[in-house]
Amino acid sequence: MNPSLNGMPGPTSRVFFSQRLRLHYVDWGNPEAPPLLLVHGGRDHCRNWDWVAQALRKDWHVICPDLRGHGDSQWSPDGNYSMAAYIYDLAQLIHQQNLAPVTIVAHSLGGNICLRYTGIHPDKVRKLVAIEGLGPSPKVIAERGNKPMSERMTEWIDEQRKLSARGPRKYPTIEDAFKRMQEENKHLSAAQARHLTEQGVNQNEDGTYSWKFDNYVRVNQPYDMSYGAIEELWSRITCPTLLVYGKESWAANPEKDGRIKHFKTAEVVEFERAGHWVQHDRLDDFVATTREFIK
Repeated sequence: MNPSLNGMPGPTSRVFFSQRLRLHYVDWGNPEAPPLLLVHGGRDHCRNWDWVAQALRKDWHVICPDLRGHGDSQWSPDGNYSMAAYIYDLAQLIHQQNLAPVTIVAHSLGGNICLRYTGIHPDKVRKLVAIEGLGPSPKVIAERGNKPMSERMTEWIDEQRKLSARGPRKYPTIEDAFKRMQEENKHLSAAQARHLTEQGVNQNEDGTYSWKFDNYVRVNQPYDMSYGAIEELWSRITCPTLLVYGKESWAANPEKDGRIKHFKTAEVVEFERAGHWVQHDRLDDFVATTREFIK
């Protein structure tokens, strides 16, 4: 199930700059078509969208960025990955490439970034599909909020310190990395897992393989926008918004926990037989739903 190019050229690697970082994206061509941004989630990479990009490239100018610290984008020198920085990177890509009003499909962390960006700049987004992108449930947010700042900062310092002593995990062969990918998502076919692995690793000087992402992206920031501020940004979104969920995922459905009330123009769709990576677990159905929604 490797993405078939159907005789068409593959994507072109390009770069842009944000806060002095050299950030990478792939461009699937068709520049005369309306722009479509596909934004990946945490510890992932832009080539996870290859199947979706292939399905939509004839009607859209598809652009898939690597978030800072992910894929082929540069790592943040201080190991700090704040939501504000991610949002700024997205804003820079849209501004520099003159993409607005842009249509966006985003997953997980990417969805979180894009939902906030859309609330900040509602005039710059035409339509938005966010796959499990609202972040932690209200219950988890409340539990975190009850922790004193001293405790949150202490945990963050300890986590940062642990990661400073931990190098990227090394896999003796690419097959070992492939097996780890399969363990991470049981819904993936072998072909899907192999493609995601091949695009998601670098070979080290000693011949081993490591994931491309910076280990420091694993650490939760000790502070963020207040939950009220995030809800206010959601309420500012004016474009049609589709919130996608997998029924077998750990992510909380906003229709069930009440978060949908903060959106003026959103609807929720839940896919059976899908976990957190709906775009992989139910590829054909996800593409059909997305194509109809963003047209």
